Amino acid sequence: MSDFAPHLRDTLAPGRSRLLDSSHDIILSELSAVLFASLPRADQRRKGTEYLRGLLGAQGRKSVRNIARLIGGQATEQNLHHFISSSTWDWDPVRAALAHYLRTVAPPQAWVVQQTVIPKAGEHSVGVDRQFISSVGQVLNAQQAVGVWSASPDVSMPVNWRLHLSRAWLDDVPRRSQAAIPASVTSRTLEDCAVEAVTELTADWRLPTLPVVMDVRELDGAKAMNLLRAAGLPFVLRIASTLPLRPAESLAGTSGGELVPAHRIAGAWSDRRRVVTWHDPDREGGPAAALVGAVRVRAAGDPARVGTARRLAGGGGLLLLGTGSPGRRWPQELWLTDLPDLPPAQLFRLSQLIGRVERDFEEIADRTGIRDYAGRSFNGWHRHVTLASAAHAVAALAHTDGRTLRRVS
Repeated sequence: MSDFAPHLRDTLAPGRSRLLDSSHDIILSELSAVLFASLPRADQRRKGTEYLRGLLGAQGRKSVRNIARLIGGQATEQNLHHFISSSTWDWDPVRAALAHYLRTVAPPQAWVVQQTVIPKAGEHSVGVDRQFISSVGQVLNAQQAVGVWSASPDVSMPVNWRLHLSRAWLDDVPRRSQAAIPASVTSRTLEDCAVEAVTELTADWRLPTLPVVMDVRELDGAKAMNLLRAAGLPFVLRIASTLPLRPAESLAGTSGGELVPAHRIAGAWSDRRRVVTWHDPDREGGPAAALVGAVRVRAAGDPARVGTARRLAGGGGLLLLGTGSPGRRWPQELWLTDLPDLPPAQLFRLSQLIGRVERDFEEIADRTGIRDYAGRSFNGWHRHVTLASAAHAVAALAHTDGRTLRRVS
């Protein structure tokens, strides 16, 4: 079972190998035709395919210069720089096309939300700030982004993004103008960014409503839960052990109905633990075993009794899930979900999709340049991560067992 850590590996580290080989050609051609159908000009569609090929084939950091060196020439570098940073094409339809394509060829079981920290050496990259990253206990000069991943046990791929911008960027008129940050972009918390990115998938792009799997231990867990509830999005959230909840059943040593830390609730009902087997891709041999226990709870703001109409509207019925390994402290992880009727074993397997995303980020996304954009343009950052997400999809699908994929006709 994986612990949360924003992705902090050195993005400037040399020696990252290229990914492109003959197994990618069919998928690259097929996906390019789908992705770039919304681009109005043939030269834009051609440059989009070239950029994808460069993200997969260039050695080292996936900068415009390195991509152009692979494709050919200084003129190519200027053209690609304009295509990413200054062109007018809209990344939203491209992301929507990517998400629908992936839903067809590799149907997801959940939308996994992942926070990404992007260390930077300078202060001019859009959104960069010196900020304390609590998960590593350090002040870093970095961008912070939120990605939404289409995830199943076999493969995960990013489909939507939000770049978090601080007030220092939004309120500085010259800085904002230089980065061409649209007037529609206003102050948002990371929790806002996460829920808005998922809501765009379901409300605007008409993708299915799936469980949102997310680690909120370093965020405001109560706010994230309330935003997801308000949006009508089911969730499986990894929570901090200290998050206060109300157990639905009497807990020894309490007067009943009072708020209790989540770890204490899970610990009190450790006798409800059951063994769950699952496939751990990091483990050799047969299935892995985990202990899983569940108990119904209410959030701090929920009423003591929840009527039928409110339950149907998503206003009640939370389940606290404790997980751990045999022979180790209990619980190792705590999860909160509004899907209490799903079997605990199924909820546990959904929670493990975060680990799938973390592995695919390190093994694929970082190698296709997801954190390599060095420009100052807000639009350029979004166009680059859109195409880097598509390159990730090409690499991931090319290396996934064909039996798990469905071809697009």
